[in-house]
Amino acid sequence: MAMRRILIVEDDQAMAVALRDGFKYKGYSVEVAADGASGLRLAFEKDVDLILLDVMLPRISGLDICRQLRDAGNEIPIILLTARGQEIDKVIGLEVGADDYVTKPFSFMELVARVEAVLRRYYKNTEKAEVFSFSDVSLDFARSEATKGGNPVELSPREFKLLKYFIDHRGKVVTRDQLLDAVWGYDSLPLTRTVDTHIAKLRQKIEDDPGQPRYITTVHRAGYKFVC
Repeated sequence: MAMRRILIVEDDQAMAVALRDGFKYKGYSVEVAADGASGLRLAFEKDVDLILLDVMLPRISGLDICRQLRDAGNEIPIILLTARGQEIDKVIGLEVGADDYVTKPFSFMELVARVEAVLRRYYKNTEKAEVFSFSDVSLDFARSEATKGGNPVELSPREFKLLKYFIDHRGKVVTRDQLLDAVWGYDSLPLTRTVDTHIAKLRQKIEDDPGQPRYITTVHRAGYKFVC
């Protein structure tokens, strides 16, 4: 399994440093934000596999971050960290879309076990695939072959890379910058409309109704999401 990437949003500096160092020791790639606004920005900008999110944060609360991510269609797993013990707070956290919660104080090994359990549960069907099918579309990435309704579909190497990235991140919002970095190999272009143009062409080939896409959907002001 590739190195997992985790975003820690925690305003207690000592706690943030301890969590960062602990997860790096466990083999994770770690991003850290010290307030809610920075955490929300990084959650949209960075390609992470899980977010550890403190509930009580300056600027934007953890619950509001969770709510905004879910409202934008971002399904990245979220574990809430809370010093509160009231049951109602836990219920609200789960209602706004969190996958789990851990009440402070906690042991680091308990937290790692919770993180790994959520990752296993969420990604059990999202392992990198060489052959993938959805609806009447079948893709063989090893052979660079595609069919729709049993008929061959001509896809360019870049279109295969786009689809591979979408499938490997299905259910998650991906930004244009993420696609540029992963598919074109660099972080930015003078015109990010390049991504939109390629996706429009791809939709013409795989969608039943390209004008009303079902699989590669647009998430307003955020990017795209592959749904199947």
